[in-house]
Amino acid sequence: MFETIELPMWFVVIAAVFAAIAALERALIPSVRWFFRRRMQRVVSRLNARLDRPIEPFKLARRHDMIQRLLYHPDVMQAVNDHASKKGIPENVAFQEARKYAREIVPSFSATVYFTVASTIARFLSETLYRVRIGRFEDVLSGLDPKATVVFVMNHRSNMDYVLVTYLASKRSALSYAVGEWARIWPISLLIRAMGAFFIRRKSRGSLYRRVLARYVQMATQGGVTQAVFLEGGLSLDGRLAPPRLGFLNYVISGWEPQTRDVIFVPVSINYDRVLEDYILLAAGKRGQRRFGANISVIARFMAQQFWLWLTGRYKRFGYAAVHFGRPVSLADFHRRGGGTISSPVLASEIMAQVEAGIPVLPVPLISLILINKAPLRALELNAAFVAVMQAVEPEYLPATPDAWTEAAEAGVLNLMQRKLIVHDAGRYVITEKGKSVLPYYMASLSHISKILAK
Repeated sequence: MFETIELPMWFVVIAAVFAAIAALERALIPSVRWFFRRRMQRVVSRLNARLDRPIEPFKLARRHDMIQRLLYHPDVMQAVNDHASKKGIPENVAFQEARKYAREIVPSFSATVYFTVASTIARFLSETLYRVRIGRFEDVLSGLDPKATVVFVMNHRSNMDYVLVTYLASKRSALSYAVGEWARIWPISLLIRAMGAFFIRRKSRGSLYRRVLARYVQMATQGGVTQAVFLEGGLSLDGRLAPPRLGFLNYVISGWEPQTRDVIFVPVSINYDRVLEDYILLAAGKRGQRRFGANISVIARFMAQQFWLWLTGRYKRFGYAAVHFGRPVSLADFHRRGGGTISSPVLASEIMAQVEAGIPVLPVPLISLILINKAPLRALELNAAFVAVMQAVEPEYLPATPDAWTEAAEAGVLNLMQRKLIVHDAGRYVITEKGKSVLPYYMASLSHISKILAK
């Protein structure tokens, strides 16, 4: 019993390492976790004191705990059993598949990352790239029920949409975005997940995946998480508003009860004088498939050119980026108006009608619309048509004076000329061959005001 036992050195080293890990796990790691947890709670308390819509406890829950809650919900467990029966596989295999989906979907929100790193980057990019304008922001958001879950429903023009709205909303709340497969690329996925975004497989048709996703959306909605979604399901390839996809709305509606907290949908309309990915989107539209052939060398060259322009003092922003907030749509009110029933197609139609009607009228899209319908035009003719439309729509993004509209028209013309989309030939503005494929994309965003120009 007391005899000496000889052990190889490699075994002793491995045993020592495992013993040290066990000691750390039991003694040090809980203390470290408690320290950072307490620090995070202080940060959140300070943030909630200034936010109009405080960060809900659901958003602050540990990711592991949320995954467990999601997996062991009766709906998900039933979906696991159904999937196992349908595929003829053991239930534990089906459960592991559900776990993979849950780990993929559930975010790991960090208030520090969101309100320091993400919001700072969002503000820097937004104000560096564009002249940002906001319409009806205070009027719309200040009167919302503080206990309701708010869902921003946006049109999807560019990947800058995430950045722009994060910047605008960071003083009021933390948004949880529904993002597609592009955001799953490492290391972008780490930042996106830390910002509270949840991942959606746009092309997945499996019932098990849809049930896991639906249950997470319902948990987040019931937990009061402020969310932001693109009902179109992807970036617009032609500049027009695409028909809404009803999956997200169906998930919310199926998990909502009249006696629970209200869900308020806020229509958000976004437009740009220049969409950074316009050529990529147009090429994808021409191919007829949502595969974006963005070459990393092209992106790097574009960034290098902009940096060089900045170093040499010749950098100019890409015009305006504007966001309009429409009239909120209460799910409880919609339920009452529908006589106790909720039709997701009707609800989507009502929300998206507001999104389309509120799309900002900006210089480049409006000049594109005018020139496509009336080119070639002299400068005075173009300016007169521009001012006439502005007087009819009275956008809140520009000062309502003829001088301000004339200045905006000149800036829009310069923007298009610098990109070689139009030229000034024989005293008239003419669309170039390159412009004939690009200007319709920008014009399409203003389909809601085309009748004004026709008059």
